[in-house]
Amino acid sequence: MKHKSQNSEEQIINTTCSSHCGGTCVLRLHVKGGVITRIETDSGQEPQLRACLRGRAYRQRVYAPDRLLYPLKRTGERGEGKFARISWDEALDTIAREIIRVRDTYGPASMLHIRMGADLAHRHTATRMAQVLALAGGFTETWGVASFQGGVYAETATYGTNYGCNTRDDLVNSRLIIMWGWNPTSTVTGVNTTWYLAQAKEAGARIIAVDPRFTDSAAAFAHQWLPIRPGTDGAMLLAMAYVMLSEKLQDQKFLDTYTVGFERFRDYVTGTDDGVAKTPAWAEAITGVPAAAIVNLARQYATTRPAALIAGIAPGRTAYGEQYHRIAITLAAMTGNIGVHGGDAAARAWESIPPFGGYPYKLRQGHDVSNPVNRMVPAPPRGAPPWYRASKVHCNEIADFIERGKAGGYLADCKLVAITNSNYVNAFPNINRIVRAFKSKKVEFIFIQEQFLTATARLADIVLPTTTFLERNDIAVGAGLAFYGYAPKAIEPPGETKSQAEIASLLAARLGVKLTEPKEEEWLRELTRDSEIPDYDRFRKQGIYRLPMSEPHVAFKKQIEDPAANPFPTPSGKIEIYSQQWADLHNPEISPVPKYIETWESRNDPLFARYPLQLITTHFKRRAGAQFENIPWLRELESQSVLINAIDAQARGINDGDTVRVFNDRGETVIRARVTERIMPGVVDIPNGAWYQPDKRGVDRAGCANVLTSDRRSPGGAYAYNTCLVQMQKL
Repeated sequence: MKHKSQNSEEQIINTTCSSHCGGTCVLRLHVKGGVITRIETDSGQEPQLRACLRGRAYRQRVYAPDRLLYPLKRTGERGEGKFARISWDEALDTIAREIIRVRDTYGPASMLHIRMGADLAHRHTATRMAQVLALAGGFTETWGVASFQGGVYAETATYGTNYGCNTRDDLVNSRLIIMWGWNPTSTVTGVNTTWYLAQAKEAGARIIAVDPRFTDSAAAFAHQWLPIRPGTDGAMLLAMAYVMLSEKLQDQKFLDTYTVGFERFRDYVTGTDDGVAKTPAWAEAITGVPAAAIVNLARQYATTRPAALIAGIAPGRTAYGEQYHRIAITLAAMTGNIGVHGGDAAARAWESIPPFGGYPYKLRQGHDVSNPVNRMVPAPPRGAPPWYRASKVHCNEIADFIERGKAGGYLADCKLVAITNSNYVNAFPNINRIVRAFKSKKVEFIFIQEQFLTATARLADIVLPTTTFLERNDIAVGAGLAFYGYAPKAIEPPGETKSQAEIASLLAARLGVKLTEPKEEEWLRELTRDSEIPDYDRFRKQGIYRLPMSEPHVAFKKQIEDPAANPFPTPSGKIEIYSQQWADLHNPEISPVPKYIETWESRNDPLFARYPLQLITTHFKRRAGAQFENIPWLRELESQSVLINAIDAQARGINDGDTVRVFNDRGETVIRARVTERIMPGVVDIPNGAWYQPDKRGVDRAGCANVLTSDRRSPGGAYAYNTCLVQMQKL
């Protein structure tokens, strides 16, 4: 939407921010002479969809001095950072030639495509490159949603769907809100989330935070903070279930009507099947949370109606994180808080966008192309996650795929890597192993689409510069609230940057394949054809369409109010506390009954003697993953520091502001210490996303947490970012 201001040369353009923090908020761009001069946020109808500081600072990202403007070709060793500018013709001709050579020499499965979400929009996504590679013969796909794979796996097993979250405006109907590993003041996880939390608190809701840290969200909203050891959340939830059962506080009518398998869960909790009762005293020894506090929280959750257990994704980013999510869902069922206003299905705190959850928007999913490589192997076994099959590689196993190839049981030896919308090296665990794999001679060619010369781009042979969402047309959807947002092209792309769709089209022509997608505006119009938008042209002009809703959206409301007409999309048609699909996998680490399974690198691991600190890698205000790390305005807000409790700091002679080394067998990083009482003893926190900067000895100098984290994945695919033992020393 454009308006002329008093200065006739200036335009104000409304757009929807899609920078992966989960907000999709409204930005008002002041554009003069084709240049963005200022960014404001929503000033229209209530509730205004107001942007966070990352969106308001986006101007410095668009005009960053280190932004990539031209295609680059590597001239030095991989990772050395030496590149020369080349033309688009040379870049795309080289990529096409390498794709054909590798495909014809080694087979299509030898080509790996790494893709992530990046901007959470719908047209200019990594799917465009995937379509080209599929049409050109196929490629090896990756699987595993880094943000919340544990939650996705648990939801699909228990509810049969990823769409298990109420809109955030329903929080005002809650009488009790449990923020479990959830810090929306930093991560947003839905536009206006904190505003609705504030309203809920003002209306009398009691708010409790369960987290190893005393977060800004806890400080602003919580009446009580319960610090808990990382990776033990499932044990505390089980002890709460034990209290409810022993005091007969569970909603048995709800369980009998809407669930299957609760009896098996009850037998596990009470110790009937394994001889270990999951009492609060049992949980206290594991979690560090006092038994009395566990009893009190269990009683509050069982007797306060309605109550929302907001299951944050951080506890799911641990070994066996899928079990934490399944136990949380089971407690929501035990308290009857599913499908009701003010309750919550406890699926996961960040629902994201289709097809990964959120509000069930009626959007067409584009023009997908079947990947021939996936047809080379049988379909996944019954009960396995639908995105998993033998032809795919979990993102944590890419280094292993490169290192071992066919000898390691993979379909092929990895010879070519295409990367779209991903700073893979920086974002995934065990960076040093990843870098060694990418630098090895086993990978013959790497190309990437990027906006900056990231740690991953420095390892590429060809770098293709891409546009930001302000330099192309697209559509985004609301996270947390239900709305469609039009993201118009506000300015011309700088330098020679191109959109993902344009790059895919140009490469397809060189590979002799044809993308059948319509042109950009026709594609966007078709995308929304079956949606709730009544007038696309009016929507495009206004920039936003809010779904007319008489009340907040509540996940599974129809299933609860009329279960006969609206069964859950599970094999039984009910909430599956016992999953026969998981049982059919015959994997002892994927229990069909929600269980607490102790993580590796726990306090009981033999490694604890050498590395006695549990590391968590949280998100904080100035970044969305690794995005925005180089924005000066945001760097002024918070420094990259490791949080350590005063007790642990004193034992190591560390003072606030000291430079320290944090290390384990996988790597080492140098970072400034922040001594605080806002993190529990025995736990340290390095915010994730700092850009990896190794020195000549391979020691990271930027405080990049993923030089320390493990690339061992959870059985259900969850990433164990928060399962990591380290030691810290003052330099």
